Amino acid sequence: MVEIFQPVNTKGGNISMIGFRIREERDMLKLSQTAFAELIGVDKTTVINWEKDRSSPTTAQLAALSAKGVDGLYILTGIRQGMMAAGKPLSIRQANLLNSLEHATDSDWAAINHMASLIEQARGKPTPEQTAV
Repeated sequence: MVEIFQPVNTKGGNISMIGFRIREERDMLKLSQTAFAELIGVDKTTVINWEKDRSSPTTAQLAALSAKGVDGLYILTGIRQGMMAAGKPLSIRQANLLNSLEHATDSDWAAINHMASLIEQARGKPTPEQTAV
């Protein structure tokens, strides 16, 4: 499951889970730490230190990773590129909601659709069932 965290705060030594997001990106690309390091010419130890939040990649390193398919925006902010709604980036709250649906079952989806219909009815908007008639 993809986690979305608050934007990075490097003051006070808390790098706000950049290491977690680097690991997640590496895992998504199905790369070992060594292979990930070789993408941009750093040592495996560097990647280990990033993933353990002992250090952070430089902007040049993030740019190089982005050129290789890593989502640099996600690493820095916890918001994935392309996570947009109505032409605006999703809020942390919206992104968390979408990410929670990643492993939804059919019964989960049925409940979600029912709840969405109830919300639309409460707002006085026609539900998809009403517009299909």
